[in-house]
Formats: sequence, structure tokens, C-alpha cells
Amino acid sequence: MDKIVAWINDALYSYVLIILLVVGGLYFTIRSKFAQVTLFKEQLKVVGEKPKDSKSVSSFHALMVSTASRVGTGNIIGVSTALCLGGFGSVFWMWVIAVIGCASAFVESTLAQIYKKKGADGFYGGPAYYIESALKCRPLAIVFSILLILTYGFGFNMLASYNLQSTFSGYSFYNAKYTPWIIGLILAVLVGYCLFGGGSRIIKVTSFMVPIMGIIYILVALVVVFMNVTTIPAVFSRIFTEAFDFNAIFGGFSGSCVMYGIKRGLFSNEAGVGSAPNASASAQVSHPVKQGLVQMLSVFLDTIVICSATAFMCMCSGVQPNADVSGAKYVQLSLQSVLGGFGPIFITVSMILFAFTTLLGNLFYVDKAFFHIIGKKPGKKFNYVYYVIASLVIFVGAGLSADLLWNIADVTMGLMALINVPTILILSKYALRALKDYVKQKKEGKDPVFDPKDIKLPHYVDCWGMEEKQQQN
Repeated sequence: MDKIVAWINDALYSYVLIILLVVGGLYFTIRSKFAQVTLFKEQLKVVGEKPKDSKSVSSFHALMVSTASRVGTGNIIGVSTALCLGGFGSVFWMWVIAVIGCASAFVESTLAQIYKKKGADGFYGGPAYYIESALKCRPLAIVFSILLILTYGFGFNMLASYNLQSTFSGYSFYNAKYTPWIIGLILAVLVGYCLFGGGSRIIKVTSFMVPIMGIIYILVALVVVFMNVTTIPAVFSRIFTEAFDFNAIFGGFSGSCVMYGIKRGLFSNEAGVGSAPNASASAQVSHPVKQGLVQMLSVFLDTIVICSATAFMCMCSGVQPNADVSGAKYVQLSLQSVLGGFGPIFITVSMILFAFTTLLGNLFYVDKAFFHIIGKKPGKKFNYVYYVIASLVIFVGAGLSADLLWNIADVTMGLMALINVPTILILSKYALRALKDYVKQKKEGKDPVFDPKDIKLPHYVDCWGMEEKQQQN
């Protein structure tokens, strides 16, 4: 099974997804007139806006849920893996996929807002909804929802559980036979507690934990970098030298810095995959573009800030990456060389917090996918069964093979992108028209308000004043 999954994985990431994601991201970047750069101040401004209804989900809350899923074990383990197997040059390609990925994140999240639905307990939406509403293809929408459940409910959550317990492997009390299962059990119980509290508890927990853990992690990274500031020129030189070592890249592309940078960058920021739009749709905003801008900021925070923090902590430490220390061990060794015994403990605590919020963010997406497939909010009995299974998956993941888990998660995530990216390419004209409308209103000194007629939207949408028009027709 491992060989089959690895073969599919190599085919997806060596050819198909690299072309699709890079070309799609570049197209959106050019068509949006480099909105990720030109509208950066606006991104910071709209993230602080509060909804008119105090009980509704704000842009900030939606950002924290999507960031909770994005900012996870991949920001530590994924970056370490890329450095150990792909070299320093992989960091450059992570940056590239993040910058152009911001534009993809903008388009998919803006579309999620345009086509969102209103339910009894708030708004919901995502790729499954704009596939169904705009492309009129419910079977494809259901396939996407199933892939999302497999990716985030199983693949990524098992992987997060494994990554978390692996950080304890360097401690004397660690027993390979028992410790992973004990840690998996504790984690499963904690996640189950939050799940049984519903989506509101997930939002509260992630909104509280994500900003705190992110700030502390970045501060420690800055301390490490400043303690080794003389190494910075050599680190940058090596990043760019290895990133453009074309003989090495094309000599073994599937194991090159380009492939690892793009794969781990995609795993970390998820731009174009179609996960974050599920959180974006839940926010109450006056214009869809506002949430699109917020999700661009999420990609920036995840890869450019937090992934770079991990990378520079490792690269400035003087500890050389290699396949034998790939994963948490390389990060722990790097921090230990600079901060002594505090380093490994800090990484362990960070992994616990990152993994926990990732699990909650992922299961928020799974909950929305079940909602779409069933067509209504699942009943208590269904939820109880789902919560128990979700907790068991986390428990089991702690003791499985890391390589198999990485490959399964990469394949199912890749299949999501194969559905979502062509879809947002087809529908991007509506997101780009919405952006043009937003900028026009801002120039007029207005707080932009969305009307589907202004972008000539041909489809019926629930939440943007179309109800009266539908009734008239």
C-alpha cells in the first residue's frame, strides 16, 4: 500500500499539481493586479471588523479557525522534512508557493462568501457549495466533501497525532511500544471534549490559543536568529544557491528542493486546496472581498511568518540537516544547540499546542462537509458516533507509520486541489469582478457593501439580497 500511495503521490506532485497550482496562482495574481501586495494594508484593516450581529462569526474568528488548521505540525515537522530531504533551497520555493498562493486563497474564499448559505445557527459554505450552486454539479460537490472528510478527518488528523507524539521520542521516558498510544489517548480525550461542545467551543478555543502560541513561537525564533545573526548572510546565500541549482533539481526532481518546497508549502498553507473557504463562509461581512483579503493574510502568517520562523531557527543553528534527523528531531537538535535544554522542551510544547488547534480546525471543516452531504445539520446520534470515530482516528494515528501517513494525506489533499483549482479558475471572474467593485467603493470613500447585480452574477445566492428577485421570477 505504501508503494502504491507513494507512486500516486509522486505523479501528482512531480507534474500535475505543480503546474496547476503555480499556473493558477500566477493567473490570479496577475488578474487581481497583485492584490496580495497592493492591498496588504486593507487586509490588516478588515481583519479587525466586527459583525453587526454580536452572535455571528467575525472575520477574526474565521481567520483563527482557518489559521488553526493551517498553523500546525506542518509548520514544524513539514519544514524540517523539507530542509532535511530537499535542502535549504526548499525554503525559497515555499515562499514562492505562498506568495502566489495568497491570490488563490483570495479567490476561493471570496467565492465561498458569494455562494454561502444561511442556516439557523449562522452561515456555511465552501467549495462544495459553489460547485453545486454555480457549476450545477452536486455529484462532484459530494465527491469534494468526501475527499475533505478523508483528508482532514483522517489523513491530517492521524498525521498531526503522530507528529505530536514523535516530539517525545528524544526523552528518556519514551517507550516506542507504549508511549505513542498513551499520548494518542490523552489527545483523543481532549479533542473529544471540545467536539462534544460543538462548533462554538471549537471557535472559542482556537480564537484564544492561536494568537498566543503564534506570537510566542515567533518571539523565540527571533531570539534564536539574533543569537546567530552573523550566520544570516550565509543562510540566504545557501537558500538562493540551492534553490537555483538546476543540475541537482532536474537530476532528481521528485526529491528536489522544488518538489519538497511546493509539497510542504501546500501542506502548510493549503491555498487552492479548498479547506479554508469552509471557515471563510461562516463569517458575517458586508462584502465577500473582505473575507478574501483576510484569508490572504492567513496564508502570509502561516508560511511567510511561521514556517520561516522554523526554517531560520534551524538554518541559523549550525546543525546540518540530513535524512537521519528529518522531522521533530532536527528542530529539537537545532534549538538545543542554541538554547540548551530549553530548546527541545519549547518545541515539544509548541507541537502540543499546534497539533491540538490543528485537530480542532480540521474537524470544524469535517463538520461542515457532513452538513453539505446530508443537507441539514446532523442529529445528536450521528454527531456522537462521528465524534467517537474522530477521537479514535486521532488515537490510532499516534502509532502508525509516518511515511504512509504523509503520503496518504498528500494524495487526498492533492485530489481536493484537482477539483477545486479548475473550479475557481472557471468561477474566478465573479471574484475578480467583486474585487473591482470593492476597490471602486473604497475609492468613493464608502464601506463596501455587496450587491450581486453589480458583478452581473447569473446564479441565485442566499445571502446577498437575491431573495426578492427570486420571488419576482
